Amino acid sequence: MPVLYQDEAIIVVEKPIELPVHKNDFMPNDAPYLTKLIGDETGKWIYNVHRLDSKTSGVMVLALSSEVASVLTKQFEQKEVQKTYYAIVQGNPGEGTFDSKVLVKKKSKFKKPAVTHYKTLRTVQTKLASKDKTDIELSLVEIKPETGRWHQLRQHFAKNRFDIIGDTHHGDFALNKIILADTDIRRLFLHAGKLEFKHPVTSETVSFDSPIPEEFDRLLNFYES
Repeated sequence: MPVLYQDEAIIVVEKPIELPVHKNDFMPNDAPYLTKLIGDETGKWIYNVHRLDSKTSGVMVLALSSEVASVLTKQFEQKEVQKTYYAIVQGNPGEGTFDSKVLVKKKSKFKKPAVTHYKTLRTVQTKLASKDKTDIELSLVEIKPETGRWHQLRQHFAKNRFDIIGDTHHGDFALNKIILADTDIRRLFLHAGKLEFKHPVTSETVSFDSPIPEEFDRLLNFYES
């Protein structure tokens, strides 16, 4: 597990894809999860303070005491943490903000307000076709969410028909299948690239980065003519 930073209060790691953050009722007893792996590596009790889908890679901060966890959790709840994600989506969303309500969990009809700012960084024209769309563009997008709802980014982009590539829950399943067959890259193209917050002990602003995974470039380069 790549560790970006560690002191007596916190540990910052790069979570790989397909690794849950904590144990849930649907997992086998011996299944790995982030807090257990980090606990085994450090010999310490690990406290989770924010969420990252199992299918999403990138930067996560974890607390090494309940007191520190309380401070960090409050920062996330009060929107004091700056989060930056990167995704590859179908189409070219340009730059703007999604602010429609999103579902709070799977199989729920209850929705809560959510705000997602985004900016397109690179767009590739392809010959891909899916459903009623042809010559589909693929775009690398920088995303800065204000809120942290369940699958917020995936829901917002899917609602606006800019589905995140590899999203098997909300996305364009037909297009995902074509891209997987073409490239043999199996992942959700969503990555937590940067986390900025106040250190829970020193109150100094700290920032941690995780490079965009090489699969993102590999996918765009595959289709770029």
